[in-house]
Amino acid sequence: MSNIKLGVEVISAQGLFQRDKHSSCSPFVELKFDNQKFRTTTKPNDPNPVWHECFYFVVSDPSVLSNSTLEAHVYSYQNEFDANPFLGKVRVNGTSFVPHSEAAPFNYPLEKRSLFSRARGELGLKVFITDDPSMTPSVPTPVPESPQAYRSSPRKEPVKSIITGDASMAADERIELKPKTRTFRNVAPLVKQQPMMNYGIHEMRAGPTPPRVVQVNSSGPGPSLHQLPQDFSVKETSPFLGGGRIVGGRVVRGTQRPASGTYDLVEEMRFLYVRVVKARDLPNRDLTGSLDPYVEVKVGNFKGVTTHFDKNSDPEWNQVFAFARDNLQSNFLEVVVKDKDIVLDDFVGIVKFDLNEVRSRAPPDSPLAPEWYRLENKRGEKKNYEIMLAVWEGTQADEAFGDAIFSDSLVSSDSSNIISANLRSKVYHSPRLWYLKVKIIEAQDVIIVSDKSRHPEAFVRIKIGNQMLRTKVSQKGIHPKWGDEFTFVVAEPFEEPMVISVEDHAAPNKDEPVGKAVIHLADIEKCTDDRAHGPHHGRWVHLEDSISDALDADKARKVKFATRLHYRAVLDGGYHVFDESMYYSSDLRPSAKQLWKPAIGVLELGILNANVFHSMKTRDGKGTADTYVVAKYGHKWVRTRTVINSIYPKYNEQYTWEVFDPATVLTICVFDNAHFAAGNSGNNRDQPIGKVRIRMSTLQTGHIYTHAYPLLVLQPSGLKKRGELHLAVKFTCTSVSSMLLKYTKPLLPRLHYIQPLPENHQEMLRGEALKIVVSRLGRSEPPLRREVVEYMADSRSHLFSMRRSKANFNRFTKVFSGVISVWKWMEQVCTWRTPVTTALVHVLYTMLVVFPEMILPTVFLYMAVIGLWNYRFKPRFPPHMDSKLSHAESVNADELDEEFDTFPTMRAPDIVKMRYDRLRSVAGKVQSVAGDIAAQGERVQALLSWRDPRATAIFVTFCFLIAMVLYITPFKLVALLSGYYFMRHPKFRYRIPSAPFNFFRRLPAMSDSML
Repeated sequence: MSNIKLGVEVISAQGLFQRDKHSSCSPFVELKFDNQKFRTTTKPNDPNPVWHECFYFVVSDPSVLSNSTLEAHVYSYQNEFDANPFLGKVRVNGTSFVPHSEAAPFNYPLEKRSLFSRARGELGLKVFITDDPSMTPSVPTPVPESPQAYRSSPRKEPVKSIITGDASMAADERIELKPKTRTFRNVAPLVKQQPMMNYGIHEMRAGPTPPRVVQVNSSGPGPSLHQLPQDFSVKETSPFLGGGRIVGGRVVRGTQRPASGTYDLVEEMRFLYVRVVKARDLPNRDLTGSLDPYVEVKVGNFKGVTTHFDKNSDPEWNQVFAFARDNLQSNFLEVVVKDKDIVLDDFVGIVKFDLNEVRSRAPPDSPLAPEWYRLENKRGEKKNYEIMLAVWEGTQADEAFGDAIFSDSLVSSDSSNIISANLRSKVYHSPRLWYLKVKIIEAQDVIIVSDKSRHPEAFVRIKIGNQMLRTKVSQKGIHPKWGDEFTFVVAEPFEEPMVISVEDHAAPNKDEPVGKAVIHLADIEKCTDDRAHGPHHGRWVHLEDSISDALDADKARKVKFATRLHYRAVLDGGYHVFDESMYYSSDLRPSAKQLWKPAIGVLELGILNANVFHSMKTRDGKGTADTYVVAKYGHKWVRTRTVINSIYPKYNEQYTWEVFDPATVLTICVFDNAHFAAGNSGNNRDQPIGKVRIRMSTLQTGHIYTHAYPLLVLQPSGLKKRGELHLAVKFTCTSVSSMLLKYTKPLLPRLHYIQPLPENHQEMLRGEALKIVVSRLGRSEPPLRREVVEYMADSRSHLFSMRRSKANFNRFTKVFSGVISVWKWMEQVCTWRTPVTTALVHVLYTMLVVFPEMILPTVFLYMAVIGLWNYRFKPRFPPHMDSKLSHAESVNADELDEEFDTFPTMRAPDIVKMRYDRLRSVAGKVQSVAGDIAAQGERVQALLSWRDPRATAIFVTFCFLIAMVLYITPFKLVALLSGYYFMRHPKFRYRIPSAPFNFFRRLPAMSDSML
C-alpha cells in the first residue's frame, strides 16, 4: 500500500440549476475516486454555495494514477425519502493531477449526465497529490446519511479525512431511500513511494534487408500540385522492418516472427554486447609499486577502451561496448587488461571468448548476470587476479543500448579521447514555461538619504535572470504611483528570483538605487484562468539596501521604518508559452498541468538511416561525416547516437510520443557532430544537414509511412541537397471522438482569447522563452547545443527576408487565383465566347432567382461534389519542404546574403545602402497599392458625406427614385433583369465606361489632403 494521497478541496460553485419548488437548490457535492466516496455538507437554498472543505483519498496503486479519474457529482438535497435531483458532474483525468506545490484552484464547467439531463454552472476544485504524513487526520466519528448530517453547520475549518468507501456501494449510485452508515478509518504511515510518471516509450526493433524504393513522388494529377525537381522529391520505400515488409503503408508479415514484441518501425540490428564491470586483486606493474589499469575490448579491427584509474588494483568501470554483428571480422573476442604508462602500456592479463559460444538475449528477459573470469598471461597460464564481465548477443531493444559505446563510434586505435556522452542517444524534456505577470502599483516613503529635502523622480526596475524591464519615471514625490504591468517568461523549477529595485533618476545619465527586494517565484500565487478563486491582492514589501540584505530572512522579519513597494504578481498557467512559431508548433497546451486534456493518440517514429551526399569534414584524406538525428514533439526531445566516420549511417532507433492535438508538427533534423576530439576540424558548431517537418493532421490513423525525405539546406551559396533521411512514421488514434471534437475547439487555450497578449509582446516573449529552453537543454549531458535548438525552432523566421516576402506574395496570389479564374470565366460568359455555356448560365440563373431557396443547397452540394472529386488526387505521403513554394530555386546571391546577415547588420555601408534603396522601392509599390485601396474606400464614404455637394445630391435623388421603383416592382423581376443586363450580348455593350463607373471615379478622396 502507498502513502500517496489525492487531496481534493471543494471550494465553491456558481450559477447552479435551481431544481426545487422554491426556484432554488440545496447543493452538496459527492466525490468518487478509487472505490472511495465522500460527501460535503449541504448548503440550503444557495445556488452559489461556498464550502472550502478538503478531503484526502488513499491512492492504492500510484503506477496507474495517471489513468484514474476523479468524479464530482453535484446534487440538490430534498428530504430523507425523495431522490436528490442531479445538478451536474465534473470528471478530472489523472493526467492533470499535480503536486501540492503546483496546484491552483480551477473552475470546472458542470457536464450533463445524459442527453436529457440538465446542468449549468461551474464547480471550483483544487486537486493535488501529496505524501505528507501530517495531513493524515484522526479517526472521525461515523456520520449517518440523514438530512441533519448534511444541513449547514457552524463548522468553519476544512474537513480533512481519508475515506474508504463500502464495497457494496455502486459506482454510479445516486438515489438513497434510507439512511446508511459510512465507515471511516485511519491509514497507518507506510513506506514512501513516488508515483510513476510515463513520459513516453523509447522503443526499437527491425529486419535485416535494406529499403527498396517502389515509387518516386512527383506531381500528382490534382490541380493544386506543381512539378517538383526529381532530386527534391519524397520517395516512398518498402523496407523490411521488425513487423514485416511495409507495402502501401501496411505490414505484410513473413513466415518468421520477430524476436522482440513491440519494436516494429525499425530494422533489426544485432550487436555483440560486452559489459566490463570491475576487476580485483590486480598485480602491481610500475616501478613505484602501483597500477593504472584500463581495459581494451577487441574484436578484429574494432577496439574499445575504458577509462583508466590511477593507482587502483580493484577498479570499477561498469562500461558497455556494442559491436555491430554484421561488421565483425573475427570469431574471437579479446578482453585485455593493461597498465597505463607514459611510453608503453604494460600487459596485465587477457580473457578470450569464442563468439560462436556467446548466448543470445532479448527483452523481456532479465539482464544477463556478469561473471568473474580469471585473467591469463601471455603464455596462457591462469592467474589469481580476476575481471567481472558479461558478454551476450542482442538487438537495439536491449536495455544497455542507450548507455553502450558502439563500434561505429570508434575511429582510432586509442578511442579513450572521444568516448564521451556527446555520442550517445538520449531523451530530453524541455522545461515547463509560465507567464509571470507583474504589476507595479505604488511606493511609499521613497526618501533620498543623501538629500532628504529633494523629492525623487522614481522608477522601478524588475529583473528575472537575463530579463529586465522598467517602469516609467513617476512625478516628483515621496509616494510615487505607476500602475505599469509587465509579463516575463519563467521555467520550472523556479531557480531565478525576481529582484525589484526602486531607483531615483537623479540626472539624465545617472540613476541612484533607493532599495531592493527579492521575491522567490515559488512563493508567487498560481492562476489557471481569469476567474481564479481569491482576488490577487497586491503585496507590500520592504526595500533593503542590497540584495544580500533582501535575501536575509531575519532582517525581513524585523518591523522597521523603510521604503515600501506595493506590487501584484501571479504565475498565469492558462496561457501556452510559445518557444516556436505557432504555424508549426508541436505543443499547444497551457502551462498549468491540471488544464491538460487526455491524449488523443500515439505517434511512433522510426529513424532508420541516412545518406549524406556531401561530406561534412575530411579525415585521413577522405570526406566523411559524424551524424546524429534530433526529433522534437511537445516537451520531449530525442537524440540518436552519433555514427562516426560514415556517410551512410544506420540508426534504427524508435521513439514514441503522446499526441494531444492534430494541429501540431513533428520536427526532425540531422546534424554533423563537431564536439569530440578525433577529427575535429576546429569548427565548434554542429552543422545542420537538413530538416523534416510532419504535421499530425496529414497522417492517416494506423497507416505506416515509410519515405526517404530529401535533406535540403539553404545556404548563402544557394539551395543544396545534402542527403536523404529514411523514416517510418505511424499515428495511432486512441479516441476518434476526441480527435474529431478537437477540430471544433479553439486552437489555443481559453485565456488567449479572453485576455489576449499584445502582438508586439508575443514575439518578444517567444524570444525569451527560446533563450530559457536553450539554456536548460544546454545543461543536460550530452547537451543539446544552442545551434541545434535554434535550428529546430527556426529562430530566425521572424526576420526580414526578400526571398520569404516573394514566396508569401506568391502564396497570396495562389490563394486568390480561384477567385480570379471565376471572374475570367464570368467575363467569357458575358462576352458570349461560348454561346451554349452562356445560355446554360442564363437558365441556371433564372432557376435560382425563381427558386431562391435552392441557392444554399446548390452551393453546398457543389462543394461536396468537388471534395469527392478531389479525393482521387489526395496526397499519398506527408508534405515536405517545397523548394519552389519557398522561392529557393530562383533566389539570387545578394538576397541570400541579406537573409543570412546578422541582426543588426555587419555588412559594409555601400551594401547596406544598396539594400536599403531596394527595400524603399518595394515599399513604395506597397505604399501606392495601400493608397489606392484607401482612396476607393474614401470614395464610398463620400457618397453621403456631402464633401462634393452635387455628387451627394445626385446620389440621394437616385437612391430615392430607385427605392420607389423597387417598392412597386417584384424583387425576382428586378434580379432577373439585372442579371440579364450584366450578361448581355457584346452587341449591346460599349467600350467606354458606364455612367455609374464614371460617377464613382469622380467622387473625391482624401489623397489631395495629404502632404
